[in-house]
Amino acid sequence: MTTLVVCIDRDSPAAAACPVVGRDAVESLITQTGVVDPEDSRVNCLLEGLAVTDELEAEGSSPVLAVVGGGSDSVGSDREIASQIESLVAEHDPDSAVVVVDSADDERLVPIIESRVQVDAVDRVVVRQARDIESTYYLLKQFLADEELRKTVLVPVGIIMLAFPLLLVVTSPTIAVGAIAAAVGVFLIYKGLGIDAYLSRLPGQTREALYSGQVSLVTYVVAAGLSLVGVFAGVLGVSAVGDISPFLLANRFAFASVPWLTGAALAASLGRLLDELIQQEGVRSAYVNLPFGAVAVGLVVRGFSAYFLERGGVFEPFQVPETNLGIVQIQGFLLEAGTRLALFILAGILISLVGVRVATYVSHTDIEDELVE
Repeated sequence: MTTLVVCIDRDSPAAAACPVVGRDAVESLITQTGVVDPEDSRVNCLLEGLAVTDELEAEGSSPVLAVVGGGSDSVGSDREIASQIESLVAEHDPDSAVVVVDSADDERLVPIIESRVQVDAVDRVVVRQARDIESTYYLLKQFLADEELRKTVLVPVGIIMLAFPLLLVVTSPTIAVGAIAAAVGVFLIYKGLGIDAYLSRLPGQTREALYSGQVSLVTYVVAAGLSLVGVFAGVLGVSAVGDISPFLLANRFAFASVPWLTGAALAASLGRLLDELIQQEGVRSAYVNLPFGAVAVGLVVRGFSAYFLERGGVFEPFQVPETNLGIVQIQGFLLEAGTRLALFILAGILISLVGVRVATYVSHTDIEDELVE
């Protein structure tokens, strides 16, 4: 039984002499390689080839030791190695092969040999004292070959290393570290929430919406405008009060901005609902319930913010004016903060229930229409 023992050296400096066949020729190559560079791992690979050859001879096989190699780390080098394997197979007609390699790059060529002759074993040689270093090297090489990982990790790290010394020149170390930490936090949130993926899809979705004539495109613009107005109104509301606690400032912002933000949510949800009605025969219940939910949440948030502001002394108790409706006359009275909050909560719950009821009715109507068809 003839076994071909192949030592692969993809970027061999002795590529012109490859394939090197026979024990004497390989021993000579070991001497030449070791004299030029005693630390070269090729020496260990060739010595392992000799050890495997001796082991096979002891088992009664007829091994043929050969070294194949190319002149560079390229496709042309791989094709040259494939040609050398074909000549070895044609000359010695081996029944199987044992492949000896000393790196992950060389191990990539094993399929080339497998396509020409049966491979019984792959022996990877790693210098014992350099095992961890070599493993780390190949992990880093694989990491650097991934374009997405390079952009995600190396680019932010590079920007931080450039920005940090510049910030130290113009400001204090505390502010520099804080600014870098804040930037890293924003980046992690940006990647973690998938905002980059959403922004990459946004131009295509906008273009599709323009071409298809979706109503939601206009309502989204309206919603964005109302949101900006709401933020502006909240800032004005906060600036109008004096020096109060941060909790009350947050409630003052919410009280002033919630009506506009609720209008923005209502506009966006109505636009999406109209698109569903136009483009499909039916509409999902979630889209029907969304406008009611937006109004209900807005009422509840407005009620709670008004309650806290009134109890904190920012607002005066709400005065219900005297009202005359013909035969019905309502005397003016003060509406307590707790009662006012309860009315807001009750209104939010009622509107939410109405939304659920309407959504259920629409859903049942669509099911009945499908059954009739």
